[in-house]
Amino acid sequence: MPNPPLVALAISGSLRAASINSAFCRAAAKLAAPPLQVVVFRELGHLPLFNPDLEADPPDGVVAFRDAVGKAGALIIASPEYAHGISGVLKNALDWLVSYEGFVNKPIALVNASPRARHAFDALHEVLRTMSANILSQACVTLPLLGSCVTEEAMLAFGEVSEGIRRSLAALTSALVEQGHPGATFPVN
Repeated sequence: MPNPPLVALAISGSLRAASINSAFCRAAAKLAAPPLQVVVFRELGHLPLFNPDLEADPPDGVVAFRDAVGKAGALIIASPEYAHGISGVLKNALDWLVSYEGFVNKPIALVNASPRARHAFDALHEVLRTMSANILSQACVTLPLLGSCVTEEAMLAFGEVSEGIRRSLAALTSALVEQGHPGATFPVN
């Protein structure tokens, strides 16, 4: 019987319909090669504002988010930079994961869609380290996704970008296999 796929949950820190980071996540899902499968999480905008008083009985959207994170073998996080920081929607989502055991030591590949947007990328590293994430530096990538390479289709068509995505995904797969992380499966939308 073949091994189950290694599932990485891709999370975009942007809610914009034309988000470069969301396009990256969708392109990664199309470029993932077995045994890796990338599933894009599309419900970040439905998470309520973080409230520690709700931790004992979290809202349904938070339960679904935590469940998706817990079932994934790894996370791919692509986030824009706003005012030299992490987007509010992503920081809110991460706040809901701070006390969630399923996040501890979760392997993570970070994506920076703009070489000049270093502040948020560095801040995201700091937040995730504080949360006990396992940031896989070999799978983290900075790609010049500006100008004409801002859609999923353009990323798939532009050789330098699609190869950068493939290299990141291959490094993620290798790291997961080397670390012995089990695959995880859940319904793909």
